[in-house]
Amino acid sequence: MTLPHASSASLHSGAVRPERAWLVGGGIASLAAAAFLIRDGDMRGCDITILEETDRLGGSLDGAGSADLGYVLRGGRMLESKYLCTFDLYGSIPTLDGKTTVTQEIQEWNMLLQTNSKARLVRDASRETDPEFGLSERHILTIERLAIEPEALLAETTIADQFGPSFFNTNFWIMWRTTFAFQPWHSAVEFRRYLLRFAHMISGFGRLKGIMRTVYNQYDSLVRPLQAWLESHGVKFAFHTSVTDLSMVERIGRITVDRIVCGDQGRTWDIAVGPNDLVLVTLGSMTEGSHLGTMETAPELGTKHDGGAWRLWEMLAQGRPAFGRPAVFDSHVEQSKWTSFTITLHDPTFLRLVRDFSGNVPGEGGLITFAQSNWLASIVIPHQPHFIGQPKGVEVVWGYGLTVDTPGNFVDKPMSACSGREIMTEILGHLGIVDEASGILASSICIPCMMPFITSQFMPRRHGDRPDVIPAGYGNLALLGQFCELPDDVVFTVEYSIRSAATAVYALLGLARKPPAVYKGTFDTRVLVRAFMALHGGGRDEPAPAIVA
Repeated sequence: MTLPHASSASLHSGAVRPERAWLVGGGIASLAAAAFLIRDGDMRGCDITILEETDRLGGSLDGAGSADLGYVLRGGRMLESKYLCTFDLYGSIPTLDGKTTVTQEIQEWNMLLQTNSKARLVRDASRETDPEFGLSERHILTIERLAIEPEALLAETTIADQFGPSFFNTNFWIMWRTTFAFQPWHSAVEFRRYLLRFAHMISGFGRLKGIMRTVYNQYDSLVRPLQAWLESHGVKFAFHTSVTDLSMVERIGRITVDRIVCGDQGRTWDIAVGPNDLVLVTLGSMTEGSHLGTMETAPELGTKHDGGAWRLWEMLAQGRPAFGRPAVFDSHVEQSKWTSFTITLHDPTFLRLVRDFSGNVPGEGGLITFAQSNWLASIVIPHQPHFIGQPKGVEVVWGYGLTVDTPGNFVDKPMSACSGREIMTEILGHLGIVDEASGILASSICIPCMMPFITSQFMPRRHGDRPDVIPAGYGNLALLGQFCELPDDVVFTVEYSIRSAATAVYALLGLARKPPAVYKGTFDTRVLVRAFMALHGGGRDEPAPAIVA
């Protein structure tokens, strides 16, 4: 199969071709950066090394387990058609079976199975189809003000600083916060970016229209094909390699990395970095300190010291303002934590009941949120099988809760203190499943996961807290991932990580090209009209009226 290949742009005159590239962290940002170095920078894969402190690639895009022991997904990121960097990259990556590209597979799959939720919200064990937003004129005016207000004026304010208490009781807020995992104390700047970035999806928001999924979980559908492609090009992977510091020197008026300091199990060593080598570092980690529970035990609450990602950023930022302020993001665990859970079902009863209750077949409905839940719990019923190799007759469900320190409605314990069995009991209660509950519990494995930093990138911030992809004054170094600054785009997305990778590679190599521009639907009159009508309670999920110039 011949894959589309974006022809390499020429290096700017005088640019020196890199000899080697060292990528710190094995998440999607590093994997994408390695692919861009090869595809667009004409680097040999054998000259690229990815340093990863665990034994597995993918970072937060994980998927593991088995039918016997239970599958585990810490989370899942939504896709949509305007993820231009993601689809550009994966347009060059073949699927694991080699029949097509990953981009084409995703697009064809979502034409076949389009998201159309008939049970976005559940109250009193009854589904609500395409719920009214419930916004007042004051709420709408505030949203419109945020859309045009410069970020600098919002500074470190929170969403709660911008809206009155009544806003947080609206269906719009409940659906928005559970789709994107916002809390009232999170950044008003990031909330504003989300409003602008997803303006084109507001009119279909009550049914989650426009949200796209991969065929399998994102580890199997995105990470594994990209890893296989990189391996086929000779990229090296150094597992169990924790980077603890970078040694830097000044060369010709610019600061460059000359040594990478590594460690593992009490052993330390250095990697020499040549003057023509590149170093790309993924900062921070949403899933650092994650801990799993079991069907009978609750997960522990981890800390930033459970891994090396936050320590490395803190080390790099000491006395170097260009590296931002990691404490803004890693020092507020009580405001950035929540619990997810993965249910492995060995009996079809639960999925059959949810299918009949929701009106959606698995993979069609998207997120189901229990609006009265003290945990603000939601579940997703993906298309089955959700894992490659998942046996027939075994099904997987994923869910999460945003308010984990409040006792449940059916289990008198905070979600953070609950075992998998107790979490399932709570979910069954919200669905009104009584007679079949004991049988479902007996044939299921529910594995909870506590993630202390999962929404740390949403914490209120000001300019400079997130460093630029290419720190000012530095030569051979770039910063990747969810905690660097990319104007206009939104964090907690695969797109943000991949955009950071493309931005870094093109800048470091001096290529005469840039990543695809962030889609801005607010410059499209039709998008604005549909969003305006939807916010005001009319015209949701309907074609836009004709616009006469």
